Amino acid sequence: MPYVKLELTREGVTREQKQKLISGITDLITEVLNKDPHLTHVVIQEIELDDWGYAGEQVSVLREKGITADKK
Repeated sequence: MPYVKLELTREGVTREQKQKLISGITDLITEVLNKDPHLTHVVIQEIELDDWGYAGEQVSVLREKGITADKK
């Protein structure tokens, strides 16, 4: 039974976006690994910006500097 844990920073991901992620990941596991989607588990965990670091700084500080993961 596949289990996928997706960790995201807590930055307003909507319920609809989460549903699309869960559906898309499940579909990918089904297509690539031929696994039963009814036995595939996807967990989304949101992490506070102060609790996530990158390049030696908290993401909250990076956001204050205008640094984001958004596509340009």
